[in-house]
Amino acid sequence: MFADLIRRMTAPAPDRIPDADARLALGALLVRLARADGHYDPIEKSRIEAILRRRYGLSDASDLRTQCEALEAEAPDTVRFTRAIKDAVDYDDRLAVIDAMWQIVLADGERDAQEDSIMRMVAPMLGVTDQDSNAARRRIENAG
Repeated sequence: MFADLIRRMTAPAPDRIPDADARLALGALLVRLARADGHYDPIEKSRIEAILRRRYGLSDASDLRTQCEALEAEAPDTVRFTRAIKDAVDYDDRLAVIDAMWQIVLADGERDAQEDSIMRMVAPMLGVTDQDSNAARRRIENAG
């Protein structure tokens, strides 16, 4: 179903992807993070939907979340998938994704070692500095 999108994103020299595809790719990364600890809890699903609604001005994001879940299941390993997003999505959008990822990590009130590991790996692969990632984490922690 998503083979064409994955093929375009992982091409040797990917073009910028259309906004609709970027939504799916970025949402799929949130799903991958939420599933990292082996528990994909309703609070994480709800948080992903809230992020997608806010970010894209949607009244309902349940269908988009479902599509993101399907893309995540078909996407290549996290390293290749994340690098593909870096090459295909503008920095501001990638920074906003880090912010959203911290919202997912902190959604259940626990920082799981597997989720922390993914955050340490993904931020630099997205081209986001440690300082920007840490600032995003502090914003989310202080807002909670």
